[in-house]
Amino acid sequence: MKWFAAALLAVLLMLQYRIWFSGDGLGEVLRLRAAVAEQQSDNERLSARNRQLAAEVRDLKQGYSALEERARSDLGMVASNETFFQVGPAETPVIAPSAPITPAPQPPRRTAAGNAPPARTAAVR
Repeated sequence: MKWFAAALLAVLLMLQYRIWFSGDGLGEVLRLRAAVAEQQSDNERLSARNRQLAAEVRDLKQGYSALEERARSDLGMVASNETFFQVGPAETPVIAPSAPITPAPQPPRRTAAGNAPPARTAAVR
């Protein structure tokens, strides 16, 4: 009888090992549940997109307002009885000074020894 109980206990332990630690055990079940949840969220997102595209196709087939909106936004078309105005950013007017502006005189630079460097002359055209 002791051998039979020991054998049943060994079988029980092997089955528990297979459930908890084998490749197709509990870890695989949890991974598959996560994959199913991710796939369901992708399916919901794609279903919403399909409904939106179906509504757009229905509008394009039945009414001209969606077609006109597409022509205006995507192709830049204008109706025959309309005038197109393109408005850009406002430009600031350039005001010419009445007298030439001369830069303020700069003090002479000093070298490390404390002497001023030789003056440079430039030709003015």
